[in-house]
Amino acid sequence: MRRKTFARMNCSIARALELVGEWWTMLILREAFLGTRRFHDFQQNLGIARNILSARLKKLVARGILERVPAADGGRRLEYRLTSKGRAFFPVLIALMQWGDHWVAGCDREPVRVVERESGVEIATIAVVSSDGRPLGPGDVRMVPGPGAGAVMRARLASRKKPVEAAHRATPALDLLADDDARDV
Repeated sequence: MRRKTFARMNCSIARALELVGEWWTMLILREAFLGTRRFHDFQQNLGIARNILSARLKKLVARGILERVPAADGGRRLEYRLTSKGRAFFPVLIALMQWGDHWVAGCDREPVRVVERESGVEIATIAVVSSDGRPLGPGDVRMVPGPGAGAVMRARLASRKKPVEAAHRATPALDLLADDDARDV
């Protein structure tokens, strides 16, 4: 059964998932951030079938996330390199990894730790922060229409203007983005 496409959904999360939401795609990007450049190395490190890897790499190149460039050694082979669009995905991948370290792998069982190259100090946990640097949780924010919001989203957000009681803040404000009727197609 073919999954629904999110390409026309008026939601940045859904449309980003359209580009990078396949599990192999995320792992290919992880490999690229680890320094993997060549097709054979991607295949060996991931244990992925050649046809699947080829298809995912082609999509990542077509979407401007990776680019094919001549190999650094001057050979005839090509390498895959992250573009600026691909490098901008770094905080997303790190946030997903940190979430997995905490909620899946468990305390002190992280398969990989990310440290600053020069100091060797482990990086901080990715967080949503205010403009002055204070950490924010789902109950500390509200969603308001952006310039690209359609009529359906504007109406949904307008109906949610009541302040949320502290006891009810456990339900994230982002829940409205997951509903099917949150799209303006």
